[in-house]
Formats: sequence, structure tokens, C-alpha cells
Amino acid sequence: MNKHLLFLFLLVLVGCGKGKEVSQKVYFAGEIVNPTDNYVVLFKGDEVIDSARLDETNRFSFDLDSLSEGLYHFNHEPEVQYIYLQQGDSIVIRLNTVDFDESLIFSGRGEEINNFLLELFLANEEEANVIRSYYFLEAEEFAGKIDSLKDEKLQALADLMMDANLSEKEEKIARTSVFYNYNMYKEVYPFRHKGRTKNDVINELPAGFYDYRTQLTFNDKDLTYLRPYYNFVKNHIGNLSYTTCARACDIEQKIVRNQLHFNQHKLHIIDSLVQEKELKDNLFRNVAFDYLLKVHDSEKNNDEFIRGFHQLSSNNRHIEEINALYEGIKNIQPNKKIPAVQVLDVDGKKVSLPEIAKDKNAVFYFWSGIDRAHFENIKRRIAKLSVEKPKYTYIGINIKTEEGQWKALMESSNLDPTKQFRAPNFEELTKALIIYPLNKCIVTKDDVIVDAFANLYGPL
Repeated sequence: MNKHLLFLFLLVLVGCGKGKEVSQKVYFAGEIVNPTDNYVVLFKGDEVIDSARLDETNRFSFDLDSLSEGLYHFNHEPEVQYIYLQQGDSIVIRLNTVDFDESLIFSGRGEEINNFLLELFLANEEEANVIRSYYFLEAEEFAGKIDSLKDEKLQALADLMMDANLSEKEEKIARTSVFYNYNMYKEVYPFRHKGRTKNDVINELPAGFYDYRTQLTFNDKDLTYLRPYYNFVKNHIGNLSYTTCARACDIEQKIVRNQLHFNQHKLHIIDSLVQEKELKDNLFRNVAFDYLLKVHDSEKNNDEFIRGFHQLSSNNRHIEEINALYEGIKNIQPNKKIPAVQVLDVDGKKVSLPEIAKDKNAVFYFWSGIDRAHFENIKRRIAKLSVEKPKYTYIGINIKTEEGQWKALMESSNLDPTKQFRAPNFEELTKALIIYPLNKCIVTKDDVIVDAFANLYGPL
């Protein structure tokens, strides 16, 4: 039998037999057109459940003997998407990585909840531009527009429930996805409205604007990794932190300028508000990474933040990762020597960053052969900077690229090989130099750091 016909025949078989005794096993399989990786990895939260290698026809399958009902996600690098699974499910997917989410189709037992969640996700992406335009509106009109979108999705869920026999948990996940997704926009409204109109309305919102807050929960493990819920909670905590600080703290013109102070508020609100341990740990981690990676505060303030973090969340499940980030940032503060990370030159010889930086004003920048658009932009920017600011030596550090491809890109792009190096260990490099975002660069004088968080597109 033709392989494609056989696959379609199996699809039909998977969707049949509703009246028969339901197996306790879970079958999850599919076909990936234009694959970008050799594997599909199934996760529950941040824990790997299983992995499946694509065969010669780009198909994969999981046979799982026992699985607790709930929300999972599958990863096909670099893409990730939800899947809801329960005992007896037999789900087959097909997707094309060129349009990963848009091409994804779920078929078989368990398809209803998964297609609904996918449609909600796609609708949210399609509505993004329209909702951005709503932030210009006054609060009452804005709330009406958002409630209309929410009611439309709830009606779609009601229609689905008339045709599909959703479990209690499936209905909860679907309903709360809608509830938290659309109410998140109300949490951010006063800030987005002010950004667009310069009008501060946070203390002038109509009565009932936040009525939905009486229905919030922070102690439901089933929701911990539900994206609309998690996004809502992050924005809700940011809203509460700002309003608490604006009312109770001494800040100038209701502008939070002290990021240490603001993020300390966030930690205390999470500690007092959230009961579910895994959610709490994830939120604490989010605040720590946001502050340490994005604020670029002084070493003294970073020390104060991490002390407060340890007091509130010393048993955080991410504590080792957070401590490593803190130590990495501590080691690349101004006036410290650039870490002695080993990289490879064009001849494969190991050389340390201090050796490369010695006796020159250097700008270390980072690029990868995986993202060609980013590489082309970086190449143009370095060419421009070399003319505008010739006092610097511009040193390229390649990441995540095989040696052959790296050399070919250097040659085809006419890059000076004496100023190009390759990192053989990306994890070691990123832990030592905190490579975030990828447009960051490190400015040194001799082998001493001037600015480890400069931006190639900003002032050097």
C-alpha cells in the first residue's frame, strides 16, 4: 500500500471506535514536513517525559503506558506547542515547519480540546494588531471591546461542548485560557494607554474595570504552565507592584525609577499572593532573570537583590540557575578582567579572551551561522562601526556553528580570520559572558571590562 494512503488510513482508524472500551495507553504520533531537528521531545512542565526520533519519512510516534491527564508540550527545535493528553487519547498531528502553528492539525481521540486551544492561540496572534489600536480608547470602551472578544471565544467553547464530550479538566483549561487571555489586556491597559496618549488613568478607571479579579486563583497546579494564565499572572503582579509602590512609596511623579525597589515589590507580592509552589518558583525566577539580565544595575544593588531573593525563596527549584546567573554577572562588572574563556582560532588553536583583548581597545560581538539574517545585519553593522569608530578592534565570536560552515561563512563574507574565533562550548561561554540579547557586545580596554552589556546598535 502507498505509504501516504496507509498513513491516512491509520488517521481514520485512530478517530474511530468511540463506543469501544478506552485503552489506558496514550498514543501520540505525527508527520513533520520540512523538519528542523531530528527529534520531537514531549514535556510536562519543564521535565522531559519522552523523546521520539523522526524516521526516514519524517514521522514519529510515542506509546505511553501511563500518563496523568493534563497539559503537556512538544518541542521540535526551535518550535514549541501545547498538547493536552489523557489516558486513552490517540492523537496524530501533521505540520509544516515553514508555518509551524498555522499548519498544525490535531486528529483522533482527544483532538477537540487541542484544536480549540490551538485556534485560541492563533486567534490571539491575529487579534494582536487590533487590540494594540484599542489602547487609545477610553477605559470603558476598551473594556467593552475586550469583553466582546472574550464572549465570542466562550460561545465557541459552548458550541464545542455541545458536540464534544470534554472532561472536567479539559473544560477548565479551555475556559480559563479564554478568561485569563482577555483579562490580561485589562491588566496592561492603563500602562499601554498612557504610553500612547500620555494620559495617566490608573487611578481613574471606571468601577468594575477589575471585577474579574474576584475570580482569580493562585493555587491550581493544572494552570501552572498554561501560557495565557502565566502571562496574566506576570502582568497582574507587575500592575500590583506599580500601584502599591505609587501609593505607598516615595517616587517622583509616579514614575518607578528605582528598578531594585520595584523588583523587590514584585518578590514580596509573589510571596504573599501565590500558594502553588511550582508557579511561585517560576515567577520568582522570572523576576530574577528580568532584573539581573535587563536592568544592568550596580554590583551593590545586585547583591542586595539576591540577598532578598534568598530570604524569600531559598528553596526555589531554579536556585542553582539563578545563582549561576548572579555570579556570572558579578564577574563581568566594569573594571574586572574579562573571563578567561577558551575559544578557537581559524587554525583550531585554543586562545583565551584576555589574550585576544590584550593591548587593544576591543569590542567582542557574537554571531551564529544558524540565523543568517542576524549574521548579515551584524556584518553590516561591524563594517559601519569600523569606519565610524576605528579606535576599536572588532572581535567576532561565533556560536552554535559547525567548524566547516563557520569557515565557509568567513570566506564568503570576506571576514578577517585574525579577528574571528569560534566558541567550542556555548554553555560555558554564555554562562561566563551572559550572552543576552544576541546583539550585545563587550567593550574592553586592554583585558579589562569597560561595559559588558553594551549594544552593537547603541553607543559604545
